[in-house]
Amino acid sequence: MAITHNDETESKYKKVAQIIAGAGGTPLPITDKVMAILKHVATPEDLDFLMAFKRKKSQTMEELKKSSKLSEEEIKKKAAALAKKGIMFNQPSSKGIMVYRVLPFVNVGLFEYLFMKKLELTPENKKLALLFLELQQELREFAQNNYDAILKMMEKQPPIDRTIPFYDNEPTGKEIEIIVDQDLEVPTQQILPSQTIEELIEKFDVIAVGHCFCRNHKDAIGEPCKQTALRENCFTFGKSARHVAENGFGRLISKSEALEIMKQSEKDGLVHKAYHPNFDLSRDETSICNCCTCCCGQASTNLIAPTVNATNFQAEINQELCVGCGTCVEHCHTSVIELNNESKAEIMGDYCIGCGTCAHFCPENAIALRKLPEIKVVRIPPPKLK
Repeated sequence: MAITHNDETESKYKKVAQIIAGAGGTPLPITDKVMAILKHVATPEDLDFLMAFKRKKSQTMEELKKSSKLSEEEIKKKAAALAKKGIMFNQPSSKGIMVYRVLPFVNVGLFEYLFMKKLELTPENKKLALLFLELQQELREFAQNNYDAILKMMEKQPPIDRTIPFYDNEPTGKEIEIIVDQDLEVPTQQILPSQTIEELIEKFDVIAVGHCFCRNHKDAIGEPCKQTALRENCFTFGKSARHVAENGFGRLISKSEALEIMKQSEKDGLVHKAYHPNFDLSRDETSICNCCTCCCGQASTNLIAPTVNATNFQAEINQELCVGCGTCVEHCHTSVIELNNESKAEIMGDYCIGCGTCAHFCPENAIALRKLPEIKVVRIPPPKLK
């Protein structure tokens, strides 16, 4: 039986979905929701070019000429169009060679870029937002059905993001106490990534800011953030920043404006999370998010799937100074702080990511941060349902 045009197109969509799903980020099974998202974004005319990335997800112009059998002009035109759709990254490497790379559906790819730009709540955008909501629900169900196997796998994974902590106590204006063990030894050959927002911002000459994709997505489905009114505080650096600005996902800003937005984010208790290329903490950061407790896909109340975080700090609560007001419980990003039987705040699990929001808001300045000798990976799975 001859394959009709529709059957042939459907087959191409499935192949392209597999290519995108295998491009890094969060691995996804090819479900009806994944297919619906791809069809919403990519046209049938995009498929042949995307299929050229089947064997290699990142290619130079010369490689693409061979794999796509297109001219340089055609490749540039198609790649530019796909970049604006959040499907492709087209920026030169550190050696100045233009590289074309297919982006994944989620983390960091299609979802993040599409919802990083200022979103008009059109019927089409609302439909796309609902499709991603349904995809998130599928991911939660998949995590529950394969909980133990996924948790075991995550133990071997590198950190997805890295926490950069708060250093000041907002009610008193004092610095948060940093506890450093006397026997703390850091190997001289170890390169420590930036530990403060100021250090991180100072490293980059090209900085872009876009809208928080998590809060933008929640706005689109009618569930606005309960913690902050800030939206434009998702940062990218270097070639990622150029990509964001060139394709309309955000705008270039100065270092001073970046620091101002960061400080505004801290006032609302948003957690700084930095991302590195290929999860390699020895390489310069590509981006930083400022995460709330209700919309972030890695916050305890909205956790989509198991994740891995890196930190150099852990919170410690001084029981003598604690008055049991519950402020830290309210602000804890991973919901790991509770009031104990003596009505004192206590860390009740292993999921502290050392963000310092508890210490930042504590009216008694009763919480310190202990500096760790090495980056510690903290696993934050969603609760296993019985």
